[in-house]
Amino acid sequence: MIKKQVTILISMLFCISVSAQEKSTKQKLIDELSENTCKCVDSISLFDKEKKSIIKDIHECIDKNTLALQLGILLSELEESSKKNKNSDTKKNITLNLDTNKDSEKYRENYNSIERSLMKNCSSLKKAINIAESKSEKLSKNDKALEFYNMAISASKKEDWKETIKNYENAVKIDPEFTYAWDNLGITYRKVGDYDKALEAYKKSLEVDPKGKMALQNIPIAYIYKKEYQKAIDAYKDLDKMYPEDPEVYYGMGNIYFNALKENEKALDYMAKALRIYDNQKSPYRTDAETMISYIYKKMQEEGKLEKFKEILNKNKIEFK
Repeated sequence: MIKKQVTILISMLFCISVSAQEKSTKQKLIDELSENTCKCVDSISLFDKEKKSIIKDIHECIDKNTLALQLGILLSELEESSKKNKNSDTKKNITLNLDTNKDSEKYRENYNSIERSLMKNCSSLKKAINIAESKSEKLSKNDKALEFYNMAISASKKEDWKETIKNYENAVKIDPEFTYAWDNLGITYRKVGDYDKALEAYKKSLEVDPKGKMALQNIPIAYIYKKEYQKAIDAYKDLDKMYPEDPEVYYGMGNIYFNALKENEKALDYMAKALRIYDNQKSPYRTDAETMISYIYKKMQEEGKLEKFKEILNKNKIEFK
């Protein structure tokens, strides 16, 4: 099977030098269409849907605004051209070339611009992704446990972490198989800096469901906070055993090698693998991997290792521009 080529435009990530007006016009279009896309994402029904279906709906929301962005840019360029030529005696025929090929560089550039804006500004997108990621988690059938769970959710919205922890602990005391409560208890302990208690909660969740993805994803994060990086890497390997080719494994390990262990080449290799899988899944998390690659690029440029940078990207079928 031939893998498709992924293109990453590093120059875009470091802000191409353009005139202020040109940048402003394009950014206004991106902002406006991103707002429309966010409303579309907000309208997606998340009930009783698998992760793949949710991601597909998100992609369709971005897709239908991508050509609108390209058309808007072309029209703004036409308007600028008309202004420049308004005093000219020579009439010019101007052709607008709208590229409808979804594999083209122009389409991907516009799609990515909207996606990046959404990842920064659209809370509905983050909510949809989080729900998609938690589809394997189990709620309790015990009404009292659910009552404590809902009280914990309410307390967490107020950032009352003491009350949140108390209610989650009551929920799992009543229903020790309530994996979602165990996982959220772990996340809350992590927020207050008690990483050992967080790990205990995640491991309790895994005793009930050894394939629990939320727990498997959060255990390495707790180890990262504890600065126990080899344990974090081993935990990501555990996640990989249960969920082979999960991009979170590669993204997480790339992050450790770049930020903690300062091994840029390993970091780039893992991050490139994450980018490819996110791209294939049409996941908006692709933009996070792209941003990390831009940071690695800057470091390897400073070290005079741009040829090695290109070599690693080429090995992962990612085109560097």
